[in-house]
Amino acid sequence: MTQTRSAVSFTGAVKTYGAVRAVDGVDLEIGRGETVALLGRNGAGKSTAISLLLGLVAPDAGAVELFGGVPEQAVRAGRVGAMLQEARAVPRVTVGELVGFVARRYPEPLPLARVLELAGIAELAGRRVDRLSGGQTQRVRFAMALAGNPALLVLDEPTAALDVEARHAFWEAMRAYARGGRTVLFSTHYLEEADAYADRILVLDRGRIVADGTGEELRQAAGGGLVAFDLAGRGTAGLELLPGVRSLEVRGDRARLRTDDADATVVALAGLGAIRGLEVAPASLDEAFLALTGAAGRAFGKETV
Repeated sequence: MTQTRSAVSFTGAVKTYGAVRAVDGVDLEIGRGETVALLGRNGAGKSTAISLLLGLVAPDAGAVELFGGVPEQAVRAGRVGAMLQEARAVPRVTVGELVGFVARRYPEPLPLARVLELAGIAELAGRRVDRLSGGQTQRVRFAMALAGNPALLVLDEPTAALDVEARHAFWEAMRAYARGGRTVLFSTHYLEEADAYADRILVLDRGRIVADGTGEELRQAAGGGLVAFDLAGRGTAGLELLPGVRSLEVRGDRARLRTDDADATVVALAGLGAIRGLEVAPASLDEAFLALTGAAGRAFGKETV
């Protein structure tokens, strides 16, 4: 196989379902060793993009490659581990038996004890899989994804059903695995997880990548800061023309200015005498996500496409 520096490559990838273009001409490169988060609101196309990446569906146009070859080739070679949302518990087998069985399907698996340790389920090795809690089952699925010692780990909503402590333990395990030079791609509805654990964040909307960068770069792209103050009866005329201001939102008697230069905006407001109840804060990733996708006011729920 030709050596390539990319672990994942999408070139003009398109996937349609009827009139819906679930993935719409995506171009993407993920380098080896990167940890990348995939964000998107309901119906953005995340699940379809992951299915294309894993070779579960074929693109209608364009191409998807893993390590320079077709996805099926990388999967058959044991270079890919995946933790998907839809899975059923296997009855009457123990955790150790199930994870061990999966590991033996790969050419160079991790030792079973190491997999169970990484996933935080060593104490569950003798328990039946169909008698575990939702959070415990989620960690077993993570162990199954790790079992083959894959070079690319794909995690679809990996911390769903986990409590706060278990989520923290999960990300520590993922970091430990990634430190070995592996590539990790994960989707999540917890924006703070993307900000804290990804080297790079991709935002998918209507089947297209609308943002690609670090959490800080995404916040800057959406307007680097937020300046809020009480209108106290004054109008909003001219506020959008102040230095640095990108947008204006009014909530009740309070104005919220998204700005690229909060200092310049505040100085201009002071000149207008408009600094009652002044609040200055950096844009959050949540605000950046809503600005980038135009999804303000919509529920950020589980996607179906």
